[in-house]
Amino acid sequence: MERPWVKFYDAGVRPTLEYPAVPMHHFLEESASKHPDWPATIFGAVVHQLGGRLLDAKLSYRELDEQVNRLANALTAMGVRKGDRVALYLPNCPQFVIGFFAILKIGAIVAPNNPLYVPRELEFQLSDAGAETIICLSRFYPNVRKVRASTKLKNVIVTNVKEYFPPVLKALFTLAVEKKEGHRVALDPGDRWLQDVLASAPATKPVVDVRPEDTAVLLYTGGTTGVPKAAEITHRNLVANALMAREWMAQAIDPGKQQRILTALPLFHTYAMTTCLNLGMIMGAALVLIPNPRELEHVLKAITRHQPAFFPGVPTLYVAINNYPDLANYSLDSLKACISGAAGLPVEVQKTFQDLTGARLVEGYGLSEATPVVSSNPIYGDNRIGTIGVPWPDTECRIVDLDTGTADLPPGEAGELIVRGPQVMKGYWNKPEETRLALRDGWLYTGDIASRDADGYIQIVDRKKDMIIVGGFNVYPREVEEVLFQHPKVLEAAVAGVPDPRSIERVKAYIVLKPGQTATAEELIEFCRERLTGYKRPSIVEFRDSLPKTMVGKVLRRQLVAEDAGKAATEAAPVHAGASA
Repeated sequence: MERPWVKFYDAGVRPTLEYPAVPMHHFLEESASKHPDWPATIFGAVVHQLGGRLLDAKLSYRELDEQVNRLANALTAMGVRKGDRVALYLPNCPQFVIGFFAILKIGAIVAPNNPLYVPRELEFQLSDAGAETIICLSRFYPNVRKVRASTKLKNVIVTNVKEYFPPVLKALFTLAVEKKEGHRVALDPGDRWLQDVLASAPATKPVVDVRPEDTAVLLYTGGTTGVPKAAEITHRNLVANALMAREWMAQAIDPGKQQRILTALPLFHTYAMTTCLNLGMIMGAALVLIPNPRELEHVLKAITRHQPAFFPGVPTLYVAINNYPDLANYSLDSLKACISGAAGLPVEVQKTFQDLTGARLVEGYGLSEATPVVSSNPIYGDNRIGTIGVPWPDTECRIVDLDTGTADLPPGEAGELIVRGPQVMKGYWNKPEETRLALRDGWLYTGDIASRDADGYIQIVDRKKDMIIVGGFNVYPREVEEVLFQHPKVLEAAVAGVPDPRSIERVKAYIVLKPGQTATAEELIEFCRERLTGYKRPSIVEFRDSLPKTMVGKVLRRQLVAEDAGKAATEAAPVHAGASA
């Protein structure tokens, strides 16, 4: 097919790349061989007891690869074999990086979990993946205890966040924070501490035949239907998308020094997994790990101290930086290339960030099923604001009709965006019917409605049906509704996203109570607190006598949103003198 967008690539960006037939962990080993003393991770915290000093420590590529090998051998000794699923329940920390590549080295499959998950959510993913082994943070260990009887878990490895802190920070954490914030735990018989596991195993490289077509990661997503399922991502998918990312950043790379990547996006998410973790290993970069991106002081001090050039993020993070009151006290001029994903990037956010930092901030697009990046605006070239840019190397995009999904539409006409490329998933884990619907004749049907111009720049018209984006995270209404339906007073519930200037959208619940029942918004929000992660919980509750439905009884969520928008417009309309009621 014609690729008119290629002429808009930055100078030096090749439209077609070569992808070596190697597993993803090959690049960690290669960087450890070439640059053993370069830092691979930089990790720490801001210590307010010391006047807000940033204390952190580095783990070299030699040390990282050695610890990865030790954990890989230990997992093998525990009975983990090729194809087995191993769960990670960790924030951004060196332990995540060690666990991720140790699992890959023995041909097992990484099953990452959101560290914010409550037990119900954790239980679903562990059960669906069939994970028998988990590596978790000590603070999250109580949640693992609560679900182990209802899952297949056999091996539980626990790590304390302080294990890779510098000595002074570790001591302060032990005295002032560890017990108070729930990091100090006693393990059940049979469960093991990560450091004991590492000490018990050799640092020799495990010998396992891991091939590019083998599944590497299960990435949970609502997919194109909103039903939770795992995209099977292969080693080839990971390698391809990371190499594309390196190619796209080519002009921003200084070949004379080691690169540093600000890793504030959560590594369990496919976006950070590609644009931070895997890209970092390919480049031999140092990952500046931020466990909690809401701690803006840590983010800004890390940029000032470690001078990263790359900062993948989401709009809410850039908004927070733009509005930080003491921003002038920090040095952000090292930043060169920032790609925003997960939600639409407002024009003013983009312009303000670029003016404040001097960096290039461009909008891109991806989805878990494509590992995830599909397209982006050029870093230095023709950045068309309001679009998701052009397809990345070796990536093809089409806009097809909504009725048959086969007829290509002309420029300017909206239809479904479909994608083909080496980063597209193998399929959905244990869901052949959903795979058949999403992958047709080699094309991934995204479920997103888009149009494109004559040059190939793509504009998203609408998102996947009914999906809500809160702070860069996807929220699927059905999951929230199912929790609300568990409340004994609720007759009907519908959930939709409403605009929010801080987090793109907020979750709103529309509730019909059972006859004779009364309830408050606070009561229902509290009910969700123990059953849903914070960003999934409704922050607004509206009680109604009925919900709009189709003739077959399907709730019209979009009508609810439209009604809200109409009310807001009416309330905001100016009152003209002489108008009659």
